[in-house]
Amino acid sequence: MWPPQDHSDNERKYGHQLRKAGGSGLQLQVLPPTPRLPDWSPSPLCSQSSMFPVSLRMPLEMAPYGVWGMLAAFLSLLCCRGSGEKAFEGPEQLMVGSGEFQFINCTASCTDPKRIVLETALNKTLLESQAQWKLFKVYNVSKDEELLCSSTCGGKQETKVFHITVFYPPKQVLLTLSPTSVAVGTLFTIECRVPAVAPLKGLTVTLLRGTDILCNQTFVGTALSPQDAVVTHNTTAHREDGLYNFSCEALMDLRSRGGGLVHRVSDPQRLEVKEPEPNNQMVIIAVVIVLLLLFVTFVLLCFAFGQKWFRGRTGHYRVHATWRRLIGSHRAAPV
Repeated sequence: MWPPQDHSDNERKYGHQLRKAGGSGLQLQVLPPTPRLPDWSPSPLCSQSSMFPVSLRMPLEMAPYGVWGMLAAFLSLLCCRGSGEKAFEGPEQLMVGSGEFQFINCTASCTDPKRIVLETALNKTLLESQAQWKLFKVYNVSKDEELLCSSTCGGKQETKVFHITVFYPPKQVLLTLSPTSVAVGTLFTIECRVPAVAPLKGLTVTLLRGTDILCNQTFVGTALSPQDAVVTHNTTAHREDGLYNFSCEALMDLRSRGGGLVHRVSDPQRLEVKEPEPNNQMVIIAVVIVLLLLFVTFVLLCFAFGQKWFRGRTGHYRVHATWRRLIGSHRAAPV
């Protein structure tokens, strides 16, 4: 049997470490229940670089492992009694943010093991120990690692392997409006860039105008090396667009791989929307057409008055006389 533990002492002792753990906190089998995801209506898909959409809107107002849920799991670990079976050893697959830390619990299957050891090349600290288990904290996880918990029960050695996979959470979300000043009815581009993230699978990027969803995109991909995730959206400027902030949100969901949820938001951007200016080219064309019509009218008037003046002097129109000469010359021409 384990000796009784003072829960308040444990909470004071490790509460701040659990709050610092973030997305790579205590990974145990006793975890807070997965929050129920709200229903979201479909929204337009964005354009993305070298990726393809697999799903639509995902929840945004979530953070990696609620503090109280983690604390409850940790206190359950400290106060549970041994039963001669393995308990609370954490999942074999762990997702840890690059440069962060992880809690590892090594538990023996018997109540009186001879030794409990965590074998790893990482820096580690023993936080708490009892007859049947030991709780460690490993630091500065920068690459994929395998950790080995071993214990000796009844002269037999037992081992448990933990596979740590390093992920690169979204630390920055960069939003760009191009151009930043447009006329009503003009196309403009919204680009959201999330630099150096991995894995891309499970990353959802959402473009917002105020609280309205313009588009969202969920990425796919198995590459574990960090790379930029880029989403673009082309739209037409409306008068009301100048009244709202544009923003971009990135959500990385690693729960299916032993991790948590990481949520980041860009700085808001404003779009300057102007009334459309008159088309100068059309104005120039209209002026040229009017001047051309005036010129043709002036030429016709000059011609008419010239013919009238000629008739007053000769008794017939000059055009008629010229026509008669042409007909006469044609008849006099030899065959």
